[in-house]
Amino acid sequence: MTRTAKTALTASAAALLAAGVTITTAASGWTLPTWLQNKAPSAVPASGDVPASPTPIAAAAAAVMAAPAAALPPAQLPNYRAIVQTQGPAVVGITVAGLHKVSAEDGAEMQGPGLEDDPFFRFFRGVPGLRMQPRGAQPFRGQGSGFIISSDGLVLTNAHVVRDAKQVTVKLSDRREFSAQVLGSDPATDIAVLKLDAKGLPAVQLGDPKQVQVGDYVLAIGAPYGFEQTATQGIVSAKSRSLPGDSVVPFIQTDAAVNPGNSGGPLFDASGRVVGVNAQIYSQSGGFQGLAFAIPVDVALKVKDQIVAHGKVEHARLGVTLQDLSAPLAASFGLGAPDGALVSSVMPGSAAAKAGLKAGDVITAVDGEAVRVAGDVSSRVGLARPGDKLKLELWRDKSRLSETVALGRADKEVQEASAAPERGSLGLALRPLERQELRGSGLDHGLLIERVTGPAQLAGVQPGDVLLALNGKPVQDIDQVRDAMKDKPKQVALLVSRDGQQIFVPVRLG
Repeated sequence: MTRTAKTALTASAAALLAAGVTITTAASGWTLPTWLQNKAPSAVPASGDVPASPTPIAAAAAAVMAAPAAALPPAQLPNYRAIVQTQGPAVVGITVAGLHKVSAEDGAEMQGPGLEDDPFFRFFRGVPGLRMQPRGAQPFRGQGSGFIISSDGLVLTNAHVVRDAKQVTVKLSDRREFSAQVLGSDPATDIAVLKLDAKGLPAVQLGDPKQVQVGDYVLAIGAPYGFEQTATQGIVSAKSRSLPGDSVVPFIQTDAAVNPGNSGGPLFDASGRVVGVNAQIYSQSGGFQGLAFAIPVDVALKVKDQIVAHGKVEHARLGVTLQDLSAPLAASFGLGAPDGALVSSVMPGSAAAKAGLKAGDVITAVDGEAVRVAGDVSSRVGLARPGDKLKLELWRDKSRLSETVALGRADKEVQEASAAPERGSLGLALRPLERQELRGSGLDHGLLIERVTGPAQLAGVQPGDVLLALNGKPVQDIDQVRDAMKDKPKQVALLVSRDGQQIFVPVRLG
């Protein structure tokens, strides 16, 4: 099952999605149109006359016609039949069952037959016409795809495929079925690792996503809508694509048909090697519309290594807010091209602050690799581990310098902001706003309220509200909320932003 990137994009999020689009020009080597060839004036000089000078049109046409057309080597279609026959046995179908805790973001109440019990609500996130209201925990059954990466039974899939699952069953192409153990999952990258109790299983061949280029052929295999071992083909449409709320992953964009049930399935290159894990689509209807996104397999393998070794995944944090450069911004900073990530703010006490980064710095390279857009930095940092050191090349005051940064630890995606259980619990599940969300909301700080229970729910706080201040003090992170609740107050005043309006909500905790 795949997730859907939000369709109601803000202008800034749309600009982020547009970063990296290649502008092409017409190929050289064209011939003069027939109508112009027939009517182009020609001068036939009489004997002894000086030949007339060619007209500008005729001269230009002659020059262009003389230029040879650039010949491109003929492209050969990959042997899709061979890829399916050799690699298909390692592609698996996954069915899950469990109790799903539905939140407002997930969209518990959805239109359409059968969707009300579907656990993969993120696939339909942003689809027009869907009503999203929390209804509490719901039993569910769902399905997705995956692929075996080792003969002893390690399977990669999407984290959202096995989210809240109590029973996970993996079905091979030869109809064998295994109960799978979820070794771990990472919502930040949407990767999960399963373990089958079996030996001698078929395994896919792994490729290098860095070698895949825009225009290359790709093949997806999965179980869309439960149709097992379905193969769809296309090309790579873009690379290193950043999506709203998914800044950690530099997605591979393709036009290979991907639908609900394809989530977690492999994306093969023309040689039959896995280069990506199919994860999301961009859709206004809930079905495939030509835009699919896959997680590069090297990202998935880094997550797998941490899960196998430690049972969990830790992500690093730089502590800056980044934005893409435009041509006017680049010119104002004295840069010749709008390549790099502009630092718009630095969080106090963060790894970036300790390394001396400043607002107005432009990060031009990370560990020697050039930075073209802000997502290049976000993905490098997000995939690193706390304590890792990165060498940043910076442009500051029209001169170049370098800084080595020891990365900090990223906060959990969602953390409960509460005090002692006997009294003082707000009942809020909070997370920091993503950069794109801040831009779209017009806010400069705040914490997104993802779930509401207890006193806050009784006071009228709603999922989707943004917490701006507590008792008149602005809040920028989870720890500030925790500190304010240490004394177990009997009542607090929350300043929240809702639908563009700011309101105070008194919450009795007594």
